[in-house]
Amino acid sequence: MERAAVFDVDGTLVDTNHLHVTTWWEAFRQAGHRVPMHAVHRAVGLASGDLVARLLGEDRDKDRDAELSAAHKALYGQYFDRLPALPGAGELLRRLAGDGWTVVLATSAGGAELGALRRAIDADDAITATASADDVSAGKPAPEPVEHALELAGVPAERAVFVGDTVWDMRAGSRAGVRCVGVLCGGLPRADLEEAGAEAVYADPADLLASLGGSPLA
Repeated sequence: MERAAVFDVDGTLVDTNHLHVTTWWEAFRQAGHRVPMHAVHRAVGLASGDLVARLLGEDRDKDRDAELSAAHKALYGQYFDRLPALPGAGELLRRLAGDGWTVVLATSAGGAELGALRRAIDADDAITATASADDVSAGKPAPEPVEHALELAGVPAERAVFVGDTVWDMRAGSRAGVRCVGVLCGGLPRADLEEAGAEAVYADPADLLASLGGSPLA
C-alpha cells in the first residue's frame, strides 16, 4: 500500500525560521509596531495574515495587513539566493522516496519563495507534490494543508506521517489524523512539540535519518 511522508519546509528542511523572525520584526518596526522577537518566533509557521493577527490583535488597522506582509516578503526575499538547507534534509527525502514513501511538502510558501526553498533542499527528484497555503482556505494549525497534501499523495491519513518544527505543524497534523514527528531545528522546545501532538522528536533531518529504523517513518 502507498504511504505518504508529508514535510513542513521552513525550520524543518531549510534553516529559515530566524530569518523570518528578523524580517517580520523589521517589517513591524518599519510600520511603527514594537513586537518582541520571541513573540514573532512563536508565531512563525502561521500564514502571514494569521501571524499578523496573532501579534497585533484584532483591534489593529486591518487595512495595513497586506502592507506588512509585503514588507516581510521583500525583506525576506533578499535571502533567496542563499537559504541554507538543514543537515540531512535532501538525503532524508531521497531515502524515504527510495523506501517507497510518497514525499509531499506542505508549506505556506509559494512562487519565488517556494522555488528558493526547493533549490536549497536540492531533492526535487524525491518530491512528488507540494501543498501550498494558497491551495486551501485555512493555513496551519487548521488541518487543511495536511489534508490537501494527503489528497495529492492519494494516501489516507492512517498511512501518513507529518514532519514539522512548530506547534502549528503538530496541531495541523493531529487534526488531520496523521502521526506527527517533530524536529527541534526550528528552535522550539521538545515539550511544546510533544504537548501539541508530536509522537517522536528529533534534533534535525540528519538525526531523523540516522534514527529512521526506530521512528514512525520506519
